[in-house]
Amino acid sequence: MRIATWNVNSLRSRIDRVEALLDRHEIDVLALQETKAREDQLPLMGLQGRGYDVAAAGTNQWNGVAIISRVGLEDVETGFPGQPGWGEPAEPESRAIGATCGGVRIWSLYVPNGRKPDDPHYVYKLDWYAKLRTAAHDWLGGDAALVGDWNVCPTDDDVFDVTQFKNSTHVTPAERAAFFALAEDGWVDTAKPYDAGYTYWDYYRQRFERNRGLRIDFVLGSPSLAARVTGAFVDREERAGTGASDHAPVIVDLD
Repeated sequence: MRIATWNVNSLRSRIDRVEALLDRHEIDVLALQETKAREDQLPLMGLQGRGYDVAAAGTNQWNGVAIISRVGLEDVETGFPGQPGWGEPAEPESRAIGATCGGVRIWSLYVPNGRKPDDPHYVYKLDWYAKLRTAAHDWLGGDAALVGDWNVCPTDDDVFDVTQFKNSTHVTPAERAAFFALAEDGWVDTAKPYDAGYTYWDYYRQRFERNRGLRIDFVLGSPSLAARVTGAFVDREERAGTGASDHAPVIVDLD
């Protein structure tokens, strides 16, 4: 079984790339983030013609998550229990969707960016992490995967130059502690033993061409799922070329 995660940065704009990715790598389950569309706006015909089912949650232009599966799509949940909200009044955003695919409980997650350490969105981000950790305790006992754009560089090795992020999010001690708290509970960074390279390169100043990236996209597996992993890689070529997302897919194989 092959699962993947990708911040697609608009599914409607990159549906051709999504279909090509599925074909090229014969992916069984693809979790997407930042789809930027309501479910009724998504161009699903090509996916359905390939034998995939789709579960999605989103709005017109912000956030949005989806799961695309050809090995079943059951017990779909939009948002995890206790997921905090944002805005006035605060309401849960389209940042989490879960489904059981081929016997694996998969959550596609788009963690809030945080904006700046002194911004209310940063507090929201840390709360989002804390509430996710609480909910995820109940999923550790079976085959489960928390996958997506986590908007954190867990270590200095996950950022091209940490000195450029002194007053920025993604590298603060609190964010890193929130991410590693999941590891303390038993969630495993399944791709790291095979490919710990960058997954995101800003469009700014030819960051991709200069390989000045960040590793912020992860597939965290429960202990039983992590034991099934046989390999993983980042499809960096998907970040190349005209019209690419600023993220590259992370692909993990299970026995």
